[in-house]
Amino acid sequence: MTGLVLKDIKKSYGSVHVLHGIDLEINEGEFIVFVGPSGCGKSTLLRMIAGLESITSGDMMIAGQKVNEVPPSRRGIAMVFQSYALYPHMTVYDNMAFGMRIAGESKQEIDRRVRAAAASLQLTQYLERLPKALSGGQRQRVAIGRAICRNPKVFLFDEPLSNLDAALRVATRIEIAKLSDSMPETTMIYVTHDQVEAMTLADRIVVLSAGRVEQVGAPLELYERPANLFVAKFIGSPAMNIIPATVTEAGATTTVTLTGGKSVTLDMPTAASEKGKTASFGVRPEDLRIATGDDYLFEGEVSIVEALGEVTQLYIEGLVDGEPIIVKIPGIADIHRGQKMRFAADRQKLHLFDAEGHSYRK
Repeated sequence: MTGLVLKDIKKSYGSVHVLHGIDLEINEGEFIVFVGPSGCGKSTLLRMIAGLESITSGDMMIAGQKVNEVPPSRRGIAMVFQSYALYPHMTVYDNMAFGMRIAGESKQEIDRRVRAAAASLQLTQYLERLPKALSGGQRQRVAIGRAICRNPKVFLFDEPLSNLDAALRVATRIEIAKLSDSMPETTMIYVTHDQVEAMTLADRIVVLSAGRVEQVGAPLELYERPANLFVAKFIGSPAMNIIPATVTEAGATTTVTLTGGKSVTLDMPTAASEKGKTASFGVRPEDLRIATGDDYLFEGEVSIVEALGEVTQLYIEGLVDGEPIIVKIPGIADIHRGQKMRFAADRQKLHLFDAEGHSYRK
């Protein structure tokens, strides 16, 4: 059964068009993550699903029911905000129970749900405390617990971890993953800027840009097979290295000449008409390795060395004007500024995009 269907959803504020026809099907029990740069429309789309923003045109279905005009309280949705949105004068118990009291649930049912949610989130010992006596991570767990108590069809998370420090983000991310596993029939939609959250939590990621869906797919699918240049550069940190190129041979395999004159053959077919056209050659920093012979992609001078312990990150100048090529070497490497080095990569790890930014790999 489909949990949520968006059909040609558009949103405008007067003459300003924010969402340009979003089509998306989300299955019951799926964990979907919306990612994209600031201003891409991901939070607006989440608020439209919640019923906090009106739909300019298009249809939205939840559990088979059209909900365009259904008020938020009747959509079967619970939302967790970045800012927790707890009542400061209420105890943890009362914050978690508030929505059920408004809905007219019995005292026994309220108590059962609150205590069950508190136990699952390790909040039982804090039920009589006020929010001011809790840490940021505990407050966010209270907000999640309040949402659990509503038994929603759909969970919406609007950047719930962005106010937490690094250690708490990891711990709370794990709690959200456990929550998803414990509620297999509940659909979850999560908005974030954090790629680690997206890659580790999502069944599928929806990449948005300027109010349009660029690609939908499993995390590793987007990482390994980006549909276009935008996704290639957005997914992955550091971003994929992009080098201007020209297609010199087209057919069952494709040969391109990179800026600097090096020719590279890729295991992907292109039409004969592509020969002579400009293209963008891509390779991820972690897919590059130090070349010891003449079989290399490019060479350049090391301008910066970042020794991070688990990896050594190199910035290579001399190939692309204005932007260094980034290389990630596993572990600790004895490399210094000013060294001239050559780098190679496996052919199956290489990417190529046409002049419009679309991937040649089908």
